[in-house]
Amino acid sequence: MASLQITSENQIQRLNGILNHVKTIQALDISQLLATPNSKSWNVVEVIAHLNISYNLYAEKIDAALDKLPNTNSDSKEFKARPWQKFVIEGQRPKEGIRKWKMKTLKRFEPLLSHEDLNREKIDAIFTEFFILHDHLKQSIIKSRSKEVSKAKITSAIGPLVRFYLPEAFEFLLSHMERHMVQIDEILG
Repeated sequence: MASLQITSENQIQRLNGILNHVKTIQALDISQLLATPNSKSWNVVEVIAHLNISYNLYAEKIDAALDKLPNTNSDSKEFKARPWQKFVIEGQRPKEGIRKWKMKTLKRFEPLLSHEDLNREKIDAIFTEFFILHDHLKQSIIKSRSKEVSKAKITSAIGPLVRFYLPEAFEFLLSHMERHMVQIDEILG
């Protein structure tokens, strides 16, 4: 099994691509943002709200890890993901624009939005939160470059079964977002 080599440069490039894609999506008509392919699917706004919920469960853990990690004298270049973490990351990552496995979302990650109450102002607030949170992710990736990232682990949002070093956590979060960008593209058809 090939290893997963992680670099902060690659992560930032991918995150910038996602942020630009979401900016384009935000400009769509409300009817497009609230449309669903079927009654069991989320709409675009719900997907963005889900990404906000998911990242919020990591933000404090990332900050705490960055605060306690010692500085290094050189920028970290490449980080090799461990086998179990690689498996978890690869389970999220879409392959050739396709989500491999459809997964049931745990209740605590579900966006509980009332469709009747969603107007442009509330939708824009959800997108604004997305950009604030994911700028935090970008700044965290940048800060981690000068840290000894192998000195602290964080527990994943699903519990202690998966513990990540920061580069692995960033990679998981990016793969999760990439998965949901594919979902959004499917919704918009």
